[in-house]
Amino acid sequence: MAADPYSILGVSRGASEKDIKSAYRKLAKELHPDTNKDNPRAAERFSEVTRAYDLLSDKAKRAQFDRGEIDAEGNPAGPFGGGFGGGGFGGGHGGQRGFGGGFGAEDGIDIEDIFGGIFGGGRAAGMGGGMGGSGPGGRSRAAPRGANVNYRLSVSLTDAAELKPQRITLSDGKTIDLKLPAGLEDGTQMRLSGKGEPGPGGAGDAIVTLQIQPHAFFRQDGDDLRLDLPITLDEALGGAKVKAPTASGAVMLSVPAHASSGKVLRLKGRGMTRKDGSRGDQLITLQIVLPEGDTEAGRDLVARLEGWSDGRDVRGKLGV
Repeated sequence: MAADPYSILGVSRGASEKDIKSAYRKLAKELHPDTNKDNPRAAERFSEVTRAYDLLSDKAKRAQFDRGEIDAEGNPAGPFGGGFGGGGFGGGHGGQRGFGGGFGAEDGIDIEDIFGGIFGGGRAAGMGGGMGGSGPGGRSRAAPRGANVNYRLSVSLTDAAELKPQRITLSDGKTIDLKLPAGLEDGTQMRLSGKGEPGPGGAGDAIVTLQIQPHAFFRQDGDDLRLDLPITLDEALGGAKVKAPTASGAVMLSVPAHASSGKVLRLKGRGMTRKDGSRGDQLITLQIVLPEGDTEAGRDLVARLEGWSDGRDVRGKLGV
């Protein structure tokens, strides 16, 4: 014997039509098979919830059930009620309509409204944009859509920072240019509607997973980009204008006089693009590079510094 439809939906017998509809919408989202592929019990519960809603959303059948004239499956109550198939949920065999029930416009619920927030469209993905076929006397159901196709696309760190369009070749050989989304992160997914496998109810979607590739000298640090910039000793001592790479090309950078290795300079708005369209910064760490001792520059530096020493206690704060 089927469970009480009020209990299945978690509402009282005096619940309003609005309360019943709200309970159904909530449970349908939670239990839909496409969001519970590893839970067969969810599919069974989804069917139970749909059948319960079918009965309670029909004013006449709800009244009959409340008066005890039909059971929870819509069959006439009594010793022979189940044998004649008189009730049912839409005229299907045994009174069951399966996944096709509960979605018609006459019920006041739009499948796009229920599942659009989960699947990004008016059709329940993977269930074929509706449920295929129809039972005898039941409501017609839309043909299934084709399968979704998954892709992986490598994006350079600088392209990700600048949101440069990326070209991708689909399984049918066609190429399209993708506009990268603001706030792009490694693993971000993009859905291309209708670019999947063809099907009776229309093509599925293409799901593109974006992978940001490591860079030779830039490093991502949240919304910022970091760069170690080599400078010479004379540039550090006297200050200088030097070229520094950024995601959008080289710029001239002012190195202050008496700069030490490890000093960090900031270029505003040269980092990653945030979701609101603003940019992070580029943080440049100066690295003084001394000449090798066996080179002319190295020997010249040693000769110039011969006899000179720096008497500061630069390691005193370390306790040594």
